[in-house]
Amino acid sequence: MGNHLLFLSTFNKKSKMSQHNSFKTASGSGKKNRTVLKRFERVDLLKKRSQWKEGDRVVGLKKTEPEA
Repeated sequence: MGNHLLFLSTFNKKSKMSQHNSFKTASGSGKKNRTVLKRFERVDLLKKRSQWKEGDRVVGLKKTEPEA
């Protein structure tokens, strides 16, 4: 049992996990670009584009491209 604990403490001190490149942010840019909008953001965007009427359903909204 003592060897098991020694192995775990040694393993935790020496090993470091690397992060995959796809999870890292681009250097220099502080803002993360999202391509998917939340429902309330889509409704606001559709209102701005005059494609939303009061009383329309929020389920099954049209696909919307985020503003640039």
